[in-house]
Amino acid sequence: MKISFSSLFIVAVIIFSFVGCEGPKVATAVDNAGSYGQDVKFLKKYDKELFVLTNGESSIAVSPKYQAKVFTSSASGMSGESFGWINYKAFGGPLDNQMNAYGGENRIWLGPEGGKFSLFFAEGDSMIFDKWKTPPAFDSESWGVVRSDKKSVEMRQQMQLDNYAGTRINLVADRTVTLLTKPGIESLLGYPIPPAVKSVGYRTDNKITNTGNQDWSEATGMPCIWILDMLTPSPATTIMIPFLYKDGKFPATTNYFGEIPASRLKIMDSTILFKADGQMRGKLGVHPDQARPVAGSYDAEAKVLTIAKFDIDNGAQYLNQEWVTN
Repeated sequence: MKISFSSLFIVAVIIFSFVGCEGPKVATAVDNAGSYGQDVKFLKKYDKELFVLTNGESSIAVSPKYQAKVFTSSASGMSGESFGWINYKAFGGPLDNQMNAYGGENRIWLGPEGGKFSLFFAEGDSMIFDKWKTPPAFDSESWGVVRSDKKSVEMRQQMQLDNYAGTRINLVADRTVTLLTKPGIESLLGYPIPPAVKSVGYRTDNKITNTGNQDWSEATGMPCIWILDMLTPSPATTIMIPFLYKDGKFPATTNYFGEIPASRLKIMDSTILFKADGQMRGKLGVHPDQARPVAGSYDAEAKVLTIAKFDIDNGAQYLNQEWVTN
């Protein structure tokens, strides 16, 4: 059994002026704190094989050693702003027993996190934070490189996982990261990028294959591909999540870590607006039959627009990630 998932990730720096707004915040030197060049320099201290894929001023930093992450990207070369959030304190020290939070603009995990087929809780354990643990295969172990060239890296990891139902899961995960050209971004978005906008975009193709002796089923459970993006927040960042409107049906679950305060969430006719200033932990999930294959965020302070596109099947079954066993 093979499960595949593709995603497209685009960051655009809007460099034209808005009335009453300052220009974008862009680093002017490679060694400036917050610059892409400084982050690449930092990452290379810990990952000598870091892949830096570049096309003109567009560049991404990909790390097989750190679980096939796209750590960060730039639309303005080494001196440009570094878009990915990196947790510098997590490097160089002893491994954390629960999760090694290195950060990363785009990373692959597997789920479900909670539920009767969870990969993060041992069989019989209470689903509380003290018992929660990220499997090392996608938390701390290095991935192998299958092939690479100037524009892409293909990586692979063999995994043996045990889920909450007591099922031993053997699989191989494949992940290919490809830096996109501007025409490639425009083709996938379906509209042109204005000349005044600097952009960087990449595509990730992710696949897991069952290498065990038993099928994945509703009785044994099965893993799902989970893509996470961590960007540097600002007080003016808003996440935008379009959804399919269905006769007034509430489109999302909003209480994963406690109910999201109303001041941080606004649901319009077909779009959810979610404040993402980095000051509070919050999580929401759109119901599968109402989800659309695109989401985005806009940092009005730095004038940075991020667009994520991904595969979705509105009629398929999706695994519950809540920390409950029923």
